Amino acid sequence: MSSEVQYPTEIVDLPSKGWYYPESHPLASGQIEIYYMTAKHEDILTSRNLIQRGVVIDKLVEALIVSKDIKYEDLLVGDKNGLMVAARIMGYGKDYNTTIECPACEQSTSHTINLEEIGNKELTFSDKNKNKNEFEFKLPFSKRTITFQLLSHKDERAVQADLDAVKKMVKSEITADVTTRMKKSILSVDGVRDGKAVREFVDSMLARDAQAFREYARTVNPDIDLTFDFECPSCGHRARLEVPIDVNFFWPNSSV
Repeated sequence: MSSEVQYPTEIVDLPSKGWYYPESHPLASGQIEIYYMTAKHEDILTSRNLIQRGVVIDKLVEALIVSKDIKYEDLLVGDKNGLMVAARIMGYGKDYNTTIECPACEQSTSHTINLEEIGNKELTFSDKNKNKNEFEFKLPFSKRTITFQLLSHKDERAVQADLDAVKKMVKSEITADVTTRMKKSILSVDGVRDGKAVREFVDSMLARDAQAFREYARTVNPDIDLTFDFECPSCGHRARLEVPIDVNFFWPNSSV
């Protein structure tokens, strides 16, 4: 008789359906098996070091992945978001009680968000290259053609590391978030795959082209719709707002 504890698990469908992962990658199945949260997992949520570093939710979700063949850093950002919401529902249920500040009257009120109503962004995969995270887009004003990739968790970490490094070296109120993210995403310009050339091109890209590129990238990026309908009980203002995500998203009424 095995003494190994068998924890309950559930199969979660990824927003990307596994479409953009290499055929041999375990995420290409479009599904991932995760554990239901246990008290041991809650220990991660109380780690002040992880909270201060801003990685506590990532560490928690990473610990919930069953297969050791799946690297958390390989997850596309949209798939990571979908996994996060699924893990929250499995751990604490669909009702997320939080505080929302009305954008009109600035009054803060308690609000309950039904997480099961959060769905995937509408996306057509049949016209995209399967098992290949690469897309082509012709910039409407400069007429240059770029190829780009969707960012993974690893890429996002690299972007943040670059931003942190620049912040330490250059004392400025201006951040390079937009250009740093584009430099990590764009792979080539007019067929030329050269990191230095891409970086120089991004720095001189027309704002109109940059906006068009970001809008197009959103149309091919699989993700969940992390917004909800809000009606202010004080002034009656209605809006579609972002779901607030912090450590309390996973631990209701947390005091950490």
